[in-house]
Amino acid sequence: MDIAFFTKLALSFLVGSLWVTLSTLAAEKYGSKVGGLIGGLPSTVVVALLFIGLTQSPLAASSATTVIPLAQGFNGVFLVAYLYWIRKGLWPGLLAALAVWAAQAGLLLAVGLKHLWISLAGWLVLAAGCILIVERAMNIPSRPGVRVRHTRGQVLVRALFGGTVIAFAVLMGKLGGPILGGLFSTFPAMFLSTLVITFYDGGADFSRAVGKSLMISGEVNIVLYAVLARFFYVKWGLALGTAAALAVCLGSGYLLYLYLIKRLD
Repeated sequence: MDIAFFTKLALSFLVGSLWVTLSTLAAEKYGSKVGGLIGGLPSTVVVALLFIGLTQSPLAASSATTVIPLAQGFNGVFLVAYLYWIRKGLWPGLLAALAVWAAQAGLLLAVGLKHLWISLAGWLVLAAGCILIVERAMNIPSRPGVRVRHTRGQVLVRALFGGTVIAFAVLMGKLGGPILGGLFSTFPAMFLSTLVITFYDGGADFSRAVGKSLMISGEVNIVLYAVLARFFYVKWGLALGTAAALAVCLGSGYLLYLYLIKRLD
């Protein structure tokens, strides 16, 4: 492995640990809506695309966004499985969600998606279906914050856990060969680590509430970032393209925040 990959691994760990810690602490203090919203903002996807652009070209990074919308739709199904089975315990929830993810990722890898419009169409169907299931069928109420007092050491352990899960997915994408590596390229490591931590913080109901907001935020903001980066990278280059895409997503995140606070139960 070369120095560039170790740089990506380190950046993924740092960004992942920071974002997982921020989203889970926000969920504890401000409730499931805010925590899920932050967790669903683009974080590790920014590092992944930027790394491709730096080591290959902005055009290569632009092309790499093709699969992201459909992969994010599959991650919505991953969350639905977790939200359903977590009522039976953490391990049933995790194993069911991971089994669903593995099946979907294998299908995505086998298909070899090449057209953005197909990816977007699949994402739209899956995202709408998952949100409707969570909102109408599961009826998961939002939760206020939970009182959890952390030492600095406990916060550090949380950051290490989140960063390690994300870095592991990146590492497997590099070492796993064409099949396993391809599967792990779509692994929802940010979602998984956030859900596990919130389960231990507030129990299954709190984790489910965070997962609901996480789904809505991720389905909107991550896909929006990928589509914007696809065009901005080619037009403006990596630095300006990344900054512009992030700025738009921060704006969409704020609008989504208003929706979550005022509309979502």
